[in-house]
Amino acid sequence: MYDREPLYVISVAARLLDMHAQTLRKYEREQFIKPSRTQGRLRLYSAADIERLRQVNHLVKHVGLNLAGVQLALAMSQRLSALRDGVRDAESQEAATECVEREVRELLRALGVPDSRPGRQEPTGNGHAGDQQAAREPRATADEAVPRRTPR
Repeated sequence: MYDREPLYVISVAARLLDMHAQTLRKYEREQFIKPSRTQGRLRLYSAADIERLRQVNHLVKHVGLNLAGVQLALAMSQRLSALRDGVRDAESQEAATECVEREVRELLRALGVPDSRPGRQEPTGNGHAGDQQAAREPRATADEAVPRRTPR
């Protein structure tokens, strides 16, 4: 597993990614990555860390996500990878379908999307007066909810 081998000091990692070293430190504070440390406390980045940082950079610069959005996108990426592995390892097509349906329901619930299957109730909220009003208001589509940044 050489992709987890700590290889690059922060200055080299920053150059590879065309990012400032301070940005890498910020992303570490945000817990997007956890580089290894030497006994002298130098950060050492693995190839897997570099790839994850490339993904973070893409989400910030090209998709226009803020750090909370990046955290959500990274979590969803991990869950989708696990789902792919679960489908690949399923013993039958029915088991794979059940795995996909269960994970999609959980992902949608994590994003606050109500269960639209027949006989299921929408979440009632936390009892605040504005919850019922918000439930009656039309929801934004995915395109409206995530503003797109145009490249410069």
